[in-house]
Amino acid sequence: MVKAVIFTDFDGTVTLQDSNDYLTDNYGFGKDARGVIFEGVLDGTTQFRDGFTAMIDSVKTPMAESLDILKKNIQLDPGFKETYEWAQANDIPIVVVSSGMEPIIKALLTKLLGADAVENIDIVANAVTLDDKDKMTVVYRDESGHGHDKSRTINTYKKEYESRQDDKPIYFYCGDGISDLSAAKECDLLFAKRGKDLVTFCKRQNVPFHEFDSFKDILANMKDVIAGDKTVKELMEN
Repeated sequence: MVKAVIFTDFDGTVTLQDSNDYLTDNYGFGKDARGVIFEGVLDGTTQFRDGFTAMIDSVKTPMAESLDILKKNIQLDPGFKETYEWAQANDIPIVVVSSGMEPIIKALLTKLLGADAVENIDIVANAVTLDDKDKMTVVYRDESGHGHDKSRTINTYKKEYESRQDDKPIYFYCGDGISDLSAAKECDLLFAKRGKDLVTFCKRQNVPFHEFDSFKDILANMKDVIAGDKTVKELMEN
């Protein structure tokens, strides 16, 4: 029986840096322009899909070179490896639900955690097409303003798990930024990274959440909830 399911964003959550932000800031139109887009998504004047398209279109670096750059500069959250190993040992699925690009996620996970992790973790993200100069174009998963409506993906998984067993698993979601807005209300316990845009959104929209600094915090709290030492309600109030 599946006791719990961990849904997680990838960039800036599983990793310390956001790969798409890194490419945009350093090889695209820059941090200031990206900040304007992010504020627009937060206040509802810009769709994430449109903003993300503009970001990736501004990056002229070929895909192969971009991957090399990211492998050298993107780091794994210090608690994720332990979380992954604990989840594997306890039959707790991890599902990466990302508004980023699948080839980048797979390349970084392989580099940071090993090829087995790519096989053991479900990755649901956008695809990429390449032109004759190896330039990236995002191929979105759906027609929504998110490009990838994470709530749809999460609810598909929830229906599948609940069709297999009588007891509903505990659903955790871990995120940090504007791409997580559609997922924020879909799980039992939302972990939002301290100081990031998801916290801002949750406060503005009165969405309950628990702040975290790293997956070490997330793992400790997930263990407590599964063991019954803490309740979801207690954590969502802090």
